[in-house]
Amino acid sequence: MQAQQRTGAWIKQTHVRFLDRREPNGQAIFWARGNGWVLAGLARVLEAMPADYPTRPRYVAQFKQMAAALAAIQGEDGLWRAGLLDADAHPMPETSGTSLITYGLAYGVDAGLLDRQEFEPHISQAWRGLVAHIYADGRLGAIQPVGDAPGGFKPTSSYVYGVGAFLMAGSAIYRMCD
Repeated sequence: MQAQQRTGAWIKQTHVRFLDRREPNGQAIFWARGNGWVLAGLARVLEAMPADYPTRPRYVAQFKQMAAALAAIQGEDGLWRAGLLDADAHPMPETSGTSLITYGLAYGVDAGLLDRQEFEPHISQAWRGLVAHIYADGRLGAIQPVGDAPGGFKPTSSYVYGVGAFLMAGSAIYRMCD
């Protein structure tokens, strides 16, 4: 019982903490990797969900809405910033969030949920941007360290979870193009 109370208190504290936080430009905080997790998670759920599942249309609608909103704020270099709504505060592209978003978009096109003509340019641009962050020593860089919100990092920052998301994106693009 104590563990449940502690967990409930932590969830409430975290939830409230983010409702009041804002980016320097006044916008709400929307973290690229967190939103990437949601889009990729929806893709995985839809992939496993039966076509006749009663609430599937709700999940499809949410997936499409999120994909369109993310595509609309993609950086000119094809990548998303750690803080999605304040590129000035987060000028450096972030590859783990971008990879998860790219995975979701590629899945959506391949599954026929997203319009190929509309989304394929976003996917291609993201992939070119991601590949540009593979360094001479083979590492994928520009990955924000573990955290719970947009934060600082170096162009050379490399972590395995970012590489995993990159491989998921590449696999989904491969399936989409097959």
